[in-house]
Amino acid sequence: MQEKTILIVEDEPDIQELIRYHLEKEGFATVKASDGRQALDIIEHNNPDLVLLDLMLPVISGLDVLKTIRFAWGLSALPVIIVSARTDEIDVITGLELGADNYLPKPFSPKVLVANVKALLRRSATRQSGEDMENRHISVGELEIDEDRHEIFWKDNPILLTAYEFSLLSLLASSPGRVFTRNQIISSIKGEDYPVTERSIDVQIASLRRKMGEGGSAIKTVWGIGYSYQEST
Repeated sequence: MQEKTILIVEDEPDIQELIRYHLEKEGFATVKASDGRQALDIIEHNNPDLVLLDLMLPVISGLDVLKTIRFAWGLSALPVIIVSARTDEIDVITGLELGADNYLPKPFSPKVLVANVKALLRRSATRQSGEDMENRHISVGELEIDEDRHEIFWKDNPILLTAYEFSLLSLLASSPGRVFTRNQIISSIKGEDYPVTERSIDVQIASLRRKMGEGGSAIKTVWGIGYSYQEST
């Protein structure tokens, strides 16, 4: 298997070295950036397989780096994990809404960080190889989803979603009326061993509803259980 390269975007030398050590111990190649501008230059020219991104960076902030990756450059498939000491709910929500695949608070367990990296890379490889794609088109009422083209339309209007939001909506809409628990959603989208909190699912659902506008009302909360997609009647 080809060696995967992880970009470590961290301005604290000790933390940067700690992450590098544990990743290379597990067989990953690493490249390091100490500020946001350097990180973007490496992403543009070196094509890393995954990015570990701090938020409090010199020159260009981590959130601005993430915005550039997801929106200016359209790199929706590049896995990004935020690793930050900023743990306020608004910071976590903002990072996930901008397209981060997960958010790990500092101080972190190196084992948990490595587990996140491995699980996200496995999921990314599966998507790219097409092992779990069957050229499907999902149509539920006014909602149209083309999984091959990664396009979603509500009443013929395009909806721009992050890769995670796209997968989440596709899962719910693939079985209208079925109630998915948060754990089932995590397992289906991220993999059974993906260390992510159920709270992150709630954040993604809120963002998805907002972006869908009127169509967001079809995503129902089943209290105490999870979520389902139910076409409004």
